[in-house]
Amino acid sequence: MLHRTGLYYKPALPSEWELELRKRIDKLNTDFPYYGSRKIAVTLGREGFLVSRKRVQRIMADMGLMSVYPRRRNLSEANPEHRKYPYLLRGITASYPNHIWGTDITYVRLKGGWMYLTVILDWYSRYVVSWAMSEQLTTDFVIDALEKALYNPKLPKIYLL
Repeated sequence: MLHRTGLYYKPALPSEWELELRKRIDKLNTDFPYYGSRKIAVTLGREGFLVSRKRVQRIMADMGLMSVYPRRRNLSEANPEHRKYPYLLRGITASYPNHIWGTDITYVRLKGGWMYLTVILDWYSRYVVSWAMSEQLTTDFVIDALEKALYNPKLPKIYLL
């Protein structure tokens, strides 16, 4: 079924002001990809474009623009296909240096974005045995930190089984 309004409707072209606003939003998103709609709306307000955050959100969605930030990944949820290993440290207390090591991965905000940081800690002394940073969450920099820890000349030799 065809309605008469759909047949005769011609969408209005965007105004000159709207086109200028879209260009400026695109430029801001290119220069500062980590700016969200709030920050872009504030920046536009300082430049003389009085627009609401919701309008900036709508225009960014129309243009397919998104801010860049670490998205929520459910890294704690186990994949059912992966093998589960038992926790071997249950009931064991770190009673001397170099007895138990632990590792953690987090991200650090920087002016131009963020980087991932992995740290290997001695649980007894809380000494940072080694660390490594990377722009991407891959296994390479974690293995690099572990190799630095294993071959650290400041620590006593570790005998691996």
